[in-house]
This record gives sequence, C-alpha cells and structure tokens, in this order.
Amino acid sequence: MPGMPLFSAAKISLPLRLIAAVALTACACQVAAMGRQPVQKPRAGQSQIEPEAMLIKTLIEIRNNRLDLALAEVEKVIQSYPNFRLAQLIKGDLLLARARPLRGLGEAPNAPRDRVDELRDEARVRLARYQFERPAGRVPRYLLQLNAEQKHALVVDTQQSTLYVFANHNGVLRYVADYYIASGKNGTDKTRNGDRKTPLGVYHVTDNLPRKKLGALYGSGAFPISYPNELDRREGREGNGIWLHGTPSDTYSRPPRSSDGCVALTNEDLDAISKNLRVGVTPVIITSGIDWVTPQALESSRRDLLKSVENWRRDWESLNTEAYLRHYARGFSSGSQDLAAWSQQKHHVNSAKTWIRLKIDRISAFLYPGREDLAVVTFEQNYASSNLTNQMAKRQYWINEKGAWRILYEGGA
Repeated sequence: MPGMPLFSAAKISLPLRLIAAVALTACACQVAAMGRQPVQKPRAGQSQIEPEAMLIKTLIEIRNNRLDLALAEVEKVIQSYPNFRLAQLIKGDLLLARARPLRGLGEAPNAPRDRVDELRDEARVRLARYQFERPAGRVPRYLLQLNAEQKHALVVDTQQSTLYVFANHNGVLRYVADYYIASGKNGTDKTRNGDRKTPLGVYHVTDNLPRKKLGALYGSGAFPISYPNELDRREGREGNGIWLHGTPSDTYSRPPRSSDGCVALTNEDLDAISKNLRVGVTPVIITSGIDWVTPQALESSRRDLLKSVENWRRDWESLNTEAYLRHYARGFSSGSQDLAAWSQQKHHVNSAKTWIRLKIDRISAFLYPGREDLAVVTFEQNYASSNLTNQMAKRQYWINEKGAWRILYEGGA
C-alpha cells in the first residue's frame, strides 16, 4: 500500500531496540538530549558526511522504531564509505528485519561471531566517543611545555580509542581535533616483542614512511614512534615497530582492539594529522585514560618542575659539585653508570675546571602518563668551561621523591 513503511514494528524485537538505547546511554549521558543534538559538522578536508555522527542518527532511529529512516541514514554512510564494515553490518540487520524479528546486532546467518563481536565493540566505542564532552577549559596534564618547534602534540587515549591533536600557540595549548583509533589486541602496557600490546609513555615521531614503501596493511602511510624510549629500556621493556598508521583499502576502519600494538587510524584521518607531524619533533603521549586539568594547575606543575631544572643548571654552573649531585635520585643511571660512578666522575672532572657556563633552551617538559611522580624534560644544552666546550640535545627523566624533583636518568636525546 502507498505510504506503508517497509518495516513492521513486529519485525524488530525489543532487544534490538534496547541495544541501540543501551549503547546510547553507555556513557551516562542524556539520551533524550542526544536526539535533539545536531549532527556534528565534518572536519576540514572530510566528506560532507561524518560517518560517526550518521551512525548515531541511525541508532537513534532504531531506538525510536523508525527503521525506514534508520536504513536511509546508514545508506548515506555506505554511499560515501562503502568499505565501512560496521555500517554494512547495521544495514544487513535492518534489511533482515524485514523478514524476521532480530534479537541483537549482527544477526545475519553465518556471520562469524568473532568478527561480529569486534564490530559490536566498535559501535559501542564510537557511541561513547560521540557522547563524550571534553571538560571545558581543561587540557591533558601531561603537556607541561612544548618548545617553539613543537607546533603540535598528540595525546592517544587507548581507553577511549581516541587520538587528540593539540596546537601550541605561543606556549598556550589549543584543542584542534580528535580521531577514532584502534590499538593493541591485548591491551596496553607493552613489555615484550610480539605481545600485541600498545605501549604507554612519552614518545616522539621518528620517521615518515610513505605508502609506496609499505604493505597494504598500513594504508596511506605510517609514522614510527620512539618505543622503546630510555625509560622503557631501563625498565626492561622490549620490542619495536610501534607506528601510527592507516588501514587497508578494503576497510574504512578497524575495531578498537585489533592492532599488534600500533595506533591505527582511518586513511582519511591519518592524512589529516600527517600535516601536523614533524619527524624528530612531534611528541606522542600514549595513555589509558586522560587526566584533564585546568590551565592554572598545569602552569603550577610546570613551574614546580622547571624550577628544579633551573636549580640543577645553576648548581652545575657554580662548580659546587655536592649541591649539583643532590639533584640526582638514589636510583639514577646513565648508560652503564649508577649514581656512585656518576658522582666519582663529576668530582674528578670538576676539580680540573675554574669556571663553567651552562645555557639550556628549547625546553620541552611532559608528565609521564600513569605515573604521578615522573616527568620527561628535553632541551638543547650549550656547555662551556675553562677546558671544554660542547653542545648537545639532552633528555632527563625526573622523579618526585618526597616532594622534591630529582633526576632518575640523563643522556643524549
């Protein structure tokens, strides 16, 4: 009959509608309010259809039992992103609902259960991302200071399957964009080669590998990062080959826990962030859950740490070796030297000098994710003394011992 909907309410069982409703309330946000929210506009350079937002509209229509409209919405996504497997799964369910009631997402006959479970997880994560609102006026606690060359910083939240891009505007952090990502199949906190876990820590981009040098798995490109860093090696963490990379051409995106430890984005999103990445410069902080703080709290932490760095510089320059050595932690190491060997060397070297001039600039400073007591400071060191002059990039790991920052590791950057 003209005007009759393709779907009957009897064909769609209560459980499928509940799946959409439960997913929409998974983050304890206002579901009713979401139904009134406009679809987010696509980011610059994206298609006029933002797939995540359109999927939300699809599930809202399922929740409201408007299945014809749900099918129309998901078909818009597929028209622009035909390799978006989650959208294809939802469309298949909606078409199947014409013939028989559905009890849940991924009810198509002979659908591989493991693959369906991964797509269900992707639906849950994308819905949670859509509902999450960054705390107004707050920034990740890790980004204490970017140097002038670091125009952007990436913060990867594996718990939320989200990569955030922040811009450095004359020392002030500004949010730029965020993107859905996939991470390690076996979670986070990588410790060994082949464990399929994503490392947590402070890293930087080390290379830019174009598509023509890569296999199909990596999509439009790859940016290796500096895992294992100095702290990882100190703590016995092993492995390598942790990259930011794209996706194969036959799929729009990957499920949230599907990589061998890398951070995988859609090719479209990787292309967008690649404009902001500089080899050897751009920091990449990987965490499991972000601590958001006010700019005032960030500034207080920054001042506290950098005051300790300045006191270390001043005491070294003063040739007061005992005062200088008090800045080093009991567990300090540098290469094969522990604190005792380091102290002996510094006493010997400084005894032959009559003056030291030490300048440090291009300072960057980051608090370590998952560690309240650890920070990473990198800078350009210009050293001159009565018998030696040199210049080097240096990195220090500082640990907070009973309220005092001390150096745990020191070496070239």
